[in-house]
Order: sequence, then C-alpha cells, then structure tokens
Amino acid sequence: MKRGELGRVLALSCGLLILAPSAWLVADVHQPGRTEDKEIADLASPANVAQYVRDRFQIPETTKVDAEPVQHSRLPHFYQTVVTVDDGKQKQAINAFISDDAQCFALGSVFALGGASEADIIRCVREAAALPATAKVAVGAFTGTPFKNFLRSTVTVEVGTKAQKGELFITRDRRVGILGLALPFRRDFVEQLIDTKNQPSIGAAQAPVTIVEYADLECPGCAAFQRFLETEFLPKYKSKVRIVFKEFPLSFHEWSTTAAVANECAYQIDAATFFGYRSMIFGNQTTISAANARERLLGLGEQAGLNRTRLSSCLDSEASLGRIEASRKEAQILGISKTPTFFVNGRMVIGPSETTFYKIVDETLATASKQRTTF
Repeated sequence: MKRGELGRVLALSCGLLILAPSAWLVADVHQPGRTEDKEIADLASPANVAQYVRDRFQIPETTKVDAEPVQHSRLPHFYQTVVTVDDGKQKQAINAFISDDAQCFALGSVFALGGASEADIIRCVREAAALPATAKVAVGAFTGTPFKNFLRSTVTVEVGTKAQKGELFITRDRRVGILGLALPFRRDFVEQLIDTKNQPSIGAAQAPVTIVEYADLECPGCAAFQRFLETEFLPKYKSKVRIVFKEFPLSFHEWSTTAAVANECAYQIDAATFFGYRSMIFGNQTTISAANARERLLGLGEQAGLNRTRLSSCLDSEASLGRIEASRKEAQILGISKTPTFFVNGRMVIGPSETTFYKIVDETLATASKQRTTF
C-alpha cells in the first residue's frame, strides 16, 4: 500500500476532501470499555476485522493489518476497535466502529449528536469535519437505509465557489452520527442485501458456495476473469459453486450499459443463452465501439442463438434497464466501485488474482463443510 493510501481512500469516500483534513480520520484513538458480548466478539474478532479492512481496501499481503479486540464504545449503539495498518514506511492507527447488531462497519468521523434538530446536526457536522466558519452547510431530508437502525442524508458543504456533497448517517434515535463510510459488515447480512432470485447464474442452486459477480462488459479485467471462470474454475469446482451474474456498467465506459441491456435482454428472452452470449461479448470487446455497439450486439446475439427481432426490440426499448439499475443500487449499498467485484458467501473480493480466488473459495468450502458437520 502506498504511503497514506488508506487515509486518502477514506477521505475521498466521505466526499468532503477539499473541506476536511484527513487527520480526523486517524486521530483521537480511544480506549473504551471491554465487551462481554460473545457473538459480537466472534463476528468482529481481530482477525475478521483485519481481513475485512484488507479485502475492502485491497491492501496487499505485504502490508501488515492488525485490529484490537472490540470493546464497548463511549457512543451508544456501537462497539469500537483500532485498526493498525503498517506498510513498513508509515503506520496508521484508525478508529473503526461496529454497530451493536454487527450490520454496520463505520470509518471516518463517528460522533455523538448534541440534539435532534437540524441546527444541532449541522453544528456537529461542522465540528466533526473541522469546517471553517465561512463554510455553508445544508443537510437534506433523512431516509431509510438497509441498516435497520440507521437513517441517511446528504450533506452539502460550500466554501466560496467550491461545493461538495457527502453522506451523513445517523441512528434512528438521533444520538450518533457518521460522517464517512458506513458499510455492511457481517457476511450473513451482506448476503441478505444481494438479490439472487430470478438472476442469471450458473451452477447448482444448492451449492455450498455462492459467488456473486458484479462486472462491466467493457472491462478487460472482467473479460480475462470470464475466460478463467469458463476454462479453469468451473470445470474444477463443478457442483460445489454457483455463480450469480450482476451487471455493473461503469459510467466512463462508452458502450457497457448498452451491452448490459442486451445481455439482460438475452436472459429475459431465453435464459439458456445468457452465459454463452456474455462470453461472446467479452471475447469481442476489441471489435465493439459506441458507434457499432447495437449492430455488433445483435450479430453476436444471433450467433448465441437469440432471435434477432426479439433482441432488437428489447434492446431498443431498454426493456431490461430496470434490472441493471437495481444492480447498480445494490452495488452502491455494498460499497462497490470497481470491477470485477465478487462476493464469496458474503465476503467481498475485488479484482482478485486467480491464485487468491482459489484460496478464498477453498477456505469458504472448508468453512461450509465444517458448518454442515456441526449441525
């Protein structure tokens, strides 16, 4: 990991980088009281927390990541730990907070709210982000979140001609605020957030390991991983794994959304053609452009066994766009920003090497096997 990389990633994720120094992300490390909650202690063990941070921020194995045992925070509804990241050049100690149901993992500024009014919330945001007195702060209406105990709003901060937005989370009783990252933590909760019903997939429905892939059809890395899945991974694991495919076209790719619409159209027209059509799109990335995407996708669809007229109608009407938007929304909740991103029985894996992917799947299979023999 490059020097200070985690701090920069966190600051960028907060959306207030130009206004708030990154120091508040790594300072003020407290030592709260012990926890006697065994379930939380097990779910948020030092090893699990360290692995979670490593997975989420793609921290290489050469960088040491440690976490302290979770303890009661001074803030209601939260446990707290300290994560230490050491790349041999710089050591960072970072406060991390885990909600008392282990659904939410928070990094950034987690603070007590002095009151429930909008003025009180704005005052606390100013203090937490160390905003200058000249900054104008506005907090939008609060809405529900997948976290059962949290509400979400958008904070808009203006300093002179510069304006930025960030996310603000508060507990439903308005006692605690989070200005930073609020991410799903426990793996069974992550699995609940992912819709695997009526989704394109390959493999046995009852396989012990479910892998969910969020991919962009214009992404070269996704294409390379598709070849690996087809030629090596699936033949090796066979009925032991099920892969569910989710569309996550990136905004800077010119034809990826069009391709995603076409691929989801294939699933709606004839689900049996989905995987083969997907492979053809990946395999022909270099021949597809924004100018010829429609014709190339229709031609490849015919090769995959799809009726050209039905595919053309679905593609032109964007009849499958709702499925793609649902995947985008899901990805946002899960904190996905890169492709390919996988979830292996709820564990996030971003752009893995083939060796790493094998290792994680084998570990997950071993855990699943142990659980089956226990119950």
